[in-house]
Amino acid sequence: ISPPPVPSSPPSFGGPVTLNVGGTLYSTTLETLTRFPDSMLGAMFRAGTPMTPNLSPQGGGHYFIDRDGKAFRHILNFLRLGRLDLPRGYGETALLRAEADFYQIRPLLDALRELEASRGTPAPTAALLHADVESSPRLVHFSARRGPHHYELSSVQVDTFRANLFCTDPECLGAMRARFGVAGDDRAEGGPHFHLEWAPRPSELPEVEYQRLGLQPLWTGGPGEPREVVGTPSFLEEVLRVALEHGFRLDSVFPDPEDLLNSRSLRFVRH
Repeated sequence: ISPPPVPSSPPSFGGPVTLNVGGTLYSTTLETLTRFPDSMLGAMFRAGTPMTPNLSPQGGGHYFIDRDGKAFRHILNFLRLGRLDLPRGYGETALLRAEADFYQIRPLLDALRELEASRGTPAPTAALLHADVESSPRLVHFSARRGPHHYELSSVQVDTFRANLFCTDPECLGAMRARFGVAGDDRAEGGPHFHLEWAPRPSELPEVEYQRLGLQPLWTGGPGEPREVVGTPSFLEEVLRVALEHGFRLDSVFPDPEDLLNSRSLRFVRH
């Protein structure tokens, strides 16, 4: 926090004080800033309190505070009104709480705790997540064109994967569907479970044959950074990530607990 160049007379109670908070200007009074004497602002602007000697002056006659300028609007309103008055649907209470903690405004911190409690943010409920995956090789025969009038019968192995996901937490199940790009897909089913089937295309299999066989890949990572799920390890790795993001812990691995990403079944629980 930096003071302006020393004016001819210091700010007085009743007179305006201009603050530059993160590039946003606010005008207020010393009475407002010192409403809560035990806060950092109250201590800084208390009458007779010298400014910290290592503060550098800023131009424009403003006291500069290097904090979030948008959030300070609600800090200042609380100092003026003595109560928390946020717009409907305000979604940055975590940021505002961090700012209130920085300014050491205890009544505001208490008001934010009451607000969050009144919103009834529930603790994660107990839930179960089960992921089963199996693979089966399939020998595909196709005609490969080798010349203008020359076709050759070829064959290639295609690995088909089938996965079943069951979860009693609808939010986690929705995140799982979204992770595998089936939120609005025909492969998405209702209820607490859904089924996936995919077969990565071998490089030897022409795209036209791949499509003719009705095969399809499985992608994850979203439109910005898509990644193809090429086998069991990459599929279970994504399942594990989503499960941990939603507070689950790994409960059992089948058949080999030592080889998690090559297993056929994972069970997660959340207490």
